Amino acid sequence: MLREEDKKEIKSRLNDLTNPVEVKLFSQKVMANCQYCEDTETLLTEVSELSDKLSLKVFNFVNDKADVEQYKVDKIPAIVLEGGEDNGLRFYGIPAGYEFATFLDTLIRVSKDDNELEADSLEKIGTITQPIHIQVFVTPTCPYCTRAAATAFQLAMANPNITADVVEVSEFPHLGQKYSVMGVPKVVINETHSFEGALPEYAFVEEVLKTVS
Repeated sequence: MLREEDKKEIKSRLNDLTNPVEVKLFSQKVMANCQYCEDTETLLTEVSELSDKLSLKVFNFVNDKADVEQYKVDKIPAIVLEGGEDNGLRFYGIPAGYEFATFLDTLIRVSKDDNELEADSLEKIGTITQPIHIQVFVTPTCPYCTRAAATAFQLAMANPNITADVVEVSEFPHLGQKYSVMGVPKVVINETHSFEGALPEYAFVEEVLKTVS
C-alpha cells in the first residue's frame, strides 16, 4: 500500500520513537461488515515493519470479546495505540490522507510519553477529575482535521480521566447523522457540547472545561 519512497520517509520519522508502542487493531475479515478493515491491517502491517519499536496485534471484533470489552471498542476498524499504558486513544477508520500524519505524530508522542501540551494547558487539564469523552469527526481530505485530532489525543495523554476518539466520519455515516456533522473537524464532548473547526490548543482546552461541572 505504501510506496517505497514513502516507506523511507516514514522510517526516518519513526527513528524518533523512544519506547516500544503496541498498535492494537480490532478488525474483521468479512468485507461486507467492514469495508476498510483489510486495507487498515495492510497499512498498519507495513508501518509496523519499519521500526523495531513497533508491534502490531490484531483482534477479531466478534471472537475476542474480552479484549473488545476491555478496550471499549464499539465499531471497526478500531486502532488503539498503547505505550506503557492505555491512554484512551482510539482511531476509528483507516488513518489515510491527512490523518496519516496524525497517526504518526501520535505514535511518536506515545513512544516518548510526552503529550507536548503547553504548561498552561497542562495545569488546566490537570484539574479535571470527572470522565471526559472527546469525539473528533474527521475525513482524510480535511487539512484542518489533523490539528483537532492531535489536540484531543494530547489531552487524553495528559489526564487519565479523558478519552479521545478520532472518527473517520465517511466510514461511519450513521454517526455523522447522529451528531449532525455538516463540516469537519467537528468535536463532540460528553454528548452534550460540540464545536466545529480546528481551534488553537488553549481554545480547545476552554471548550473541554465548559463541560466540567
